[in-house]
Amino acid sequence: MQGAEIIFHYFPALTPKQKEQFIQLEALYKEWNEKINVISRKDIEQLYLHHVLHSLGIAKIISFADNTQILDVGTGGGFPGIPLAILFPKAHFHLVDSIGKKITVVKEVATALGLKNVSAQQIRAELLTAKYDFVVSRAVTELVTFTTWIRKSFSNSNFNAFKNGLLYLKGGDLTEELKPFGRHTQVYNLSDYFKEDFFETKKVVYLPSGKIK
Repeated sequence: MQGAEIIFHYFPALTPKQKEQFIQLEALYKEWNEKINVISRKDIEQLYLHHVLHSLGIAKIISFADNTQILDVGTGGGFPGIPLAILFPKAHFHLVDSIGKKITVVKEVATALGLKNVSAQQIRAELLTAKYDFVVSRAVTELVTFTTWIRKSFSNSNFNAFKNGLLYLKGGDLTEELKPFGRHTQVYNLSDYFKEDFFETKKVVYLPSGKIK
């Protein structure tokens, strides 16, 4: 499967508007990547597999309820936040990164797609004062370090199938990295949901906010 077709295959219930938004991603990111390098040159040809579908792995674990507030930390060019925002138009996504030019790309892509449920900000996560139901991210750093940045970011009101917490996309053997959290983490193998070789070692780690110190 080429291009957006792989998204349609794994998410067959998309509306025509959502399909069109996913199709638009390729031209938008190729255009912006020429100006501001947010995806490696060799990887841009694998945009849908390596970035869009990978981001949507979180959606195989949880379906965000309407009005859920989600923070995407270290979003880069908008992953996983932009694909998730397309899929969950009634949830709100706040995408942050410490690098301003990356946030410029995020804002321009969100505007071009007509995503009213996305806001973006150049800021370090630990400086945020707002509260969110979930934090999402793609392998920004080791979990022990990452959780110190976001521990004050969670709301106490739970209304999703999962209690509020962190949903972290990471690959490889996480045994040592997860040891400090004991039995509190749940690890989901994306190879259970996506058959492509790329996902063989890719995972979503869920950590409830109450266990983030």
